[in-house]
Amino acid sequence: MLDLSAIESGYGETQVLHGLSLTARPGRVLAILGRNGAGKSTTLKTIMGLLPTKAGRITLDDRPLPARPFDIARLGIAYVPETRDIFPSLSVRENLELAARRFPCANGGWTMARVLELFPRLGERLDNGGTQLSGGEQQMLAIARALLMNPRLLILDEPTEGLAPIIVKLIHDKLKELKSAGLSMILVEQNFGFATSLADDVVVIGKGRVVWSGSAPEIRAAEDIQHAWLGV
Repeated sequence: MLDLSAIESGYGETQVLHGLSLTARPGRVLAILGRNGAGKSTTLKTIMGLLPTKAGRITLDDRPLPARPFDIARLGIAYVPETRDIFPSLSVRENLELAARRFPCANGGWTMARVLELFPRLGERLDNGGTQLSGGEQQMLAIARALLMNPRLLILDEPTEGLAPIIVKLIHDKLKELKSAGLSMILVEQNFGFATSLADDVVVIGKGRVVWSGSAPEIRAAEDIQHAWLGV
């Protein structure tokens, strides 16, 4: 589905990714793990065209990915950044309607009614502004808005960052529902248990390179890799 081959990327003259390669397969969840500063978020931003690819190749279904973020979104890749990036001056309803209008729903796709069924709390807060939401509610809104793009691939960067345990469990359960429905996902997450309980495939990044790849059960058993590269 999505392939990164020998990617080099970074911020200005600071190179972060050094020949990074990985594959996200259809209908599966790929977890990208690593310590802070390993290059996980840089990888996602490079996929989304928010950072330029200095070398290497990114393809979706064997076709080169466009360079501009909105063209990438049109191909069916939705991104939930660590910062969530909801519109604080707009209500929950308006945040959702923007995505719903821009990406019309096909038969069986995501609608306003369907995302509110997934996240009932948002239905109770439709007229509240973004700044009036808790961190957990903002994360629900960011995921719901991404789903209204009716993506083929959902990319999430640290979806549990700063959330209370009860909200972490809620987000886990909702992502598990999406996985069961067959949605392909790439997940960057510091919470090892959260990530490996959702993932099918796992890559570990260290110093801008993939240092390990395998299945979720394999990384749970690989205590040496956990200690060396994840600090678990």
